[in-house]
Amino acid sequence: MGTVVLDITMSLDGFVATPDHDTERLHAWVFSDAGQTVFGPEVRELMETSWTGAVIAGRRTYDVSGGWGGDPPVPVPYFVISHDVPEGAGERFTFVTDGVRSALEQAQAVAGDGGVYVMGGADIARQFLAAGLLDEIRVHLVPVLLGAGIPLFGGVGPVELEPPRVRCFPRRTELTYRVVGKAS
Repeated sequence: MGTVVLDITMSLDGFVATPDHDTERLHAWVFSDAGQTVFGPEVRELMETSWTGAVIAGRRTYDVSGGWGGDPPVPVPYFVISHDVPEGAGERFTFVTDGVRSALEQAQAVAGDGGVYVMGGADIARQFLAAGLLDEIRVHLVPVLLGAGIPLFGGVGPVELEPPRVRCFPRRTELTYRVVGKAS
């Protein structure tokens, strides 16, 4: 089985969105320099790595992205954690209504030896952390202070991490932590 990686963008003051769930300022690095709604080269590099066998996303991420126009950025199966299944979802999407463990089991079954890339908001991140289901946490720390918003790690019990691998980019710092002591 491959690695399960949470990948999320966070402000320097620890928020993944504003109080009204806006993420535009945080995700400026994701899009091309022309401001188009296409993934820039840093995101393509992240998601096109050979380890990605499946993606798990939260429903809000799916909705905000417009379902990626039915054609997500990486041609792998996507599992969307949701309370319901929308009409007209693309064939690459499976909506999972019975929780993060079920979503992970389904994603790992199709990923084989490939990894599972977990994206989404704080709620999905906290659920995976609380269940002890992550092998790595990759935080894209962006140089912005939101002052208020939705905290990434609020309410999660203790989780032990190895010191981070750090990579610096013009519009973000990537911190990758290996999880060594999982909450459960």
